[in-house]
Amino acid sequence: MVALILIVEDETKLAQVVRDYLHRDGYDTHLCHRGDEVLPWLNEHQPDLILLDLMLPGTDGLTLCREIRKTQTTPIIMTTARVEEIDRLLGLELGADDYVCKPYSPREVVARVKAVLRRSQLNQGINSDDGRTLVLPENANEVRYGDRKVELTALEARLLAELMKHPGRIHSRDQLMDAIYPDRRLVSDRTIDSHIKNLRRKLHLLAPEEEFVRSVYGAGYKYE
Repeated sequence: MVALILIVEDETKLAQVVRDYLHRDGYDTHLCHRGDEVLPWLNEHQPDLILLDLMLPGTDGLTLCREIRKTQTTPIIMTTARVEEIDRLLGLELGADDYVCKPYSPREVVARVKAVLRRSQLNQGINSDDGRTLVLPENANEVRYGDRKVELTALEARLLAELMKHPGRIHSRDQLMDAIYPDRRLVSDRTIDSHIKNLRRKLHLLAPEEEFVRSVYGAGYKYE
């Protein structure tokens, strides 16, 4: 089945170039040049991925990302010419799966699309016990990989479950603290680093050749 990519970009020529490159790799596409065209279109269609510009007429990309995430888990790649770190992180914290900074190569965009779609497909089977993925049983403080398993603390299990919900998505320390401390107690953000260190050590016992939890410098952590 051909994947459908929604391209939301107000620069018409750039949108057409990206569309052409995606078509060459076998993807179907739909173009929206205004932000206020997106939600009505999504009410009638279900794309496999959304390529979403930050600065748009009508409705901006961050607002759209926030609204889309209220009802959909469709992968979103943000594109932006605003390179300030806060804009990058804000896009990810609102639920974007990746971002690309302008000016960019259309080939890079196609590569990012392929990577995010691949992660999304893997996520569909993340809790299936096929011997090649981590399995985190619900309400059990243990994680399995093939015929091996290791015990986790309640906090470690909660932390891993949060990361596994969205493979490839960057989670900030604040997001992870909110997830594992629902009472919002005051703890240092370095507490997350300590939990991650212990979790990685245990996962290494299960699969020494794999690195399931990765650090993203200056941003947080993600599950691969």
